[in-house]
Amino acid sequence: MDEPARAGLPAHITVLYPFLPFDRIDSDTLDSLQCLVLQHGTFDVAFAGFGRFPNALWLTPDPAESFRALTEAIGRRRPEAPPHGGRFPEVVPHLTVASDQSLETYAQVEAEPAPALPVTARIERLHLMISDGTHWHDHAVLRLGAGELS
Repeated sequence: MDEPARAGLPAHITVLYPFLPFDRIDSDTLDSLQCLVLQHGTFDVAFAGFGRFPNALWLTPDPAESFRALTEAIGRRRPEAPPHGGRFPEVVPHLTVASDQSLETYAQVEAEPAPALPVTARIERLHLMISDGTHWHDHAVLRLGAGELS
């Protein structure tokens, strides 16, 4: 188990990190986020393959565009919180399954679930997770909408 999992962060696809400092997340911020997220419809996703970053093995979501659209929309609403602090030129939606491990461990982890792929899920909500410095906690749950709002 990697460090984020030990700290209570469940398997997830990051939509926007880092977000705002905890003391700036008030009811107006949450209401604004919920209104924005309601403009994006629920969707199905499949994880059929793996990708790698230098320090991580991850499952590739299809469609990735739905996650990217959420990231871009929230980023436009909160330009002071660019994805990954602006460190990367492109947003790559992914579900991390192992991080900071040896190449041999990545190969083992990749081989184990491969016969069970694809894994599918219906995406209906976003969770705003907050870290207290030791553990991650669910701070708010934001429902996706029907996608018909403008």
